[in-house]
Amino acid sequence: MLNLSVLLEDGARNHPDRDAVVFGDLRLNYALVDMIANQVAELLVARGIERGDRIAIASPNTPYFPFVYFGALKAGAVVVPLNVLLTPREIAYHLRDSGAKALFAFTGTPDLPLGERAWKAFNEVEGCEVYIDLPATPGATESTIEGAETLWAALAGRSGRFETVRTEADDTAVIIYTSGTTGQPKGAQLTHANLLLNAVASSRLFGRAPNGHDIFLTVLPLFHIFGQTTMMNCALYRQGTMVLQARFDGDETLALMEKEGVTMFAGVPTMYWGLLGAKGEHDIDKITGTLHTAVSGGSALPGELAKRVRDRFGVDILEGYGLSETSPVVSFNDPRRKAKPGSIGLPIWGVEMRLVDAEFNEVEGEGPGEIAVRGHCVMKGYHQRPEINEQVLKDGWFRTGDIARRDEEGFYYIVDRSKDMIIRGGYNVYPRELEEVLMTHPDVSLAAVVGVPHETHGEEIKAYVIRQEDARVTEQELITWAKERLAAYKYPRLVEFRDELPMTATGKILKRELR
Repeated sequence: MLNLSVLLEDGARNHPDRDAVVFGDLRLNYALVDMIANQVAELLVARGIERGDRIAIASPNTPYFPFVYFGALKAGAVVVPLNVLLTPREIAYHLRDSGAKALFAFTGTPDLPLGERAWKAFNEVEGCEVYIDLPATPGATESTIEGAETLWAALAGRSGRFETVRTEADDTAVIIYTSGTTGQPKGAQLTHANLLLNAVASSRLFGRAPNGHDIFLTVLPLFHIFGQTTMMNCALYRQGTMVLQARFDGDETLALMEKEGVTMFAGVPTMYWGLLGAKGEHDIDKITGTLHTAVSGGSALPGELAKRVRDRFGVDILEGYGLSETSPVVSFNDPRRKAKPGSIGLPIWGVEMRLVDAEFNEVEGEGPGEIAVRGHCVMKGYHQRPEINEQVLKDGWFRTGDIARRDEEGFYYIVDRSKDMIIRGGYNVYPRELEEVLMTHPDVSLAAVVGVPHETHGEEIKAYVIRQEDARVTEQELITWAKERLAAYKYPRLVEFRDELPMTATGKILKRELR
């Protein structure tokens, strides 16, 4: 038997009075979080949920997420986390595609009316029979959504004790839907073993607080696998404390680091960019006095951005690599070895990597080639997608769609997403290389490069740029500057300045929208 809920249960046994979750003024200890998860499990069983049934949850980073997540796992169910920015049509798609039997949805706030969207989608989907409102007011028994039942009303009188349903290591625990940036979202089936081993392997790579009690600032969305594994599950494995932040804001994040004595932070590159742009007054010495580990993932980290963070906060960002389909961590710059700037590091414990060509044949030497992964982290397959599974899974290897090269010591370097590669006049151009160069210009704050249609070249290279505050660099000046540093077929011919760039809820730049 193996059930991922052991992470919470062990903490409740060993440190019942220790803070498991901090959210605003709420401080919830391990015993309380585990008790509420038990009540959720009992509720689900009472409503007819059986082992293997899918339970959807749509919630930002609030205590509701671990309540429902581990409650569903205890009941033997499969958790289907939903992005909180989905439209009613998209929520309905996820419910139908996963075959969800129940939906737990946060009521929302005036600027994030999630409950209205979720309730509309729920009423359109046959087979999804249970709807539970997660109210913005803690303990509220009356829902602001007509016809909906709040979690607190549903839990009233239920026991805080529950015997976890027996599940096996290779049973599906979570179905994570890909972002859909390259097509219709697909559900990656991750097992209890996938998720537990990835949390353990991640913990082996992160530094430890001198007193043994780590405090994880959790602003990465928990509905995304990066936040789930490296923040929530890893924090619980260490029996540490999660400080939840519902939405990233540079100043608020720094204030929480200062207030709570945060030791561990993980984010996507745009979050680090946001920390650098924070305008408030903060005690940086106090922050750097406790922060021992900073991790970046989700997309390639520009070297210039890493340098700016190190100069400002005195911490080296450890870059890793992973995907929803790999639980997610595949490789990492192990702090016990000298990190290499721009590298995604070496395969983590229990995981193999190699480069392959379009026919799945191994590419020898430096490459480039497409990254393929094998090991405990690889998903069972996409939910109800046998044809796609045949294309991406072979003999335990999963092909990622990411192009990389490898040095003589085995360190991997992302070149780009295969689907982001630009073909200009027959030459392959990898946007990340151009973005790295553009980011070294003193007037450039952030850059994203895409290919746009061109009559004779097939594609032309266009850069979208956010300038530094008060910067005055012009389009032509930036093109000329890049031309001096890049081969003739690589430099951008088009530059467009923007005040902001479109991003996913996890902070990835949406190149599809830019294209």
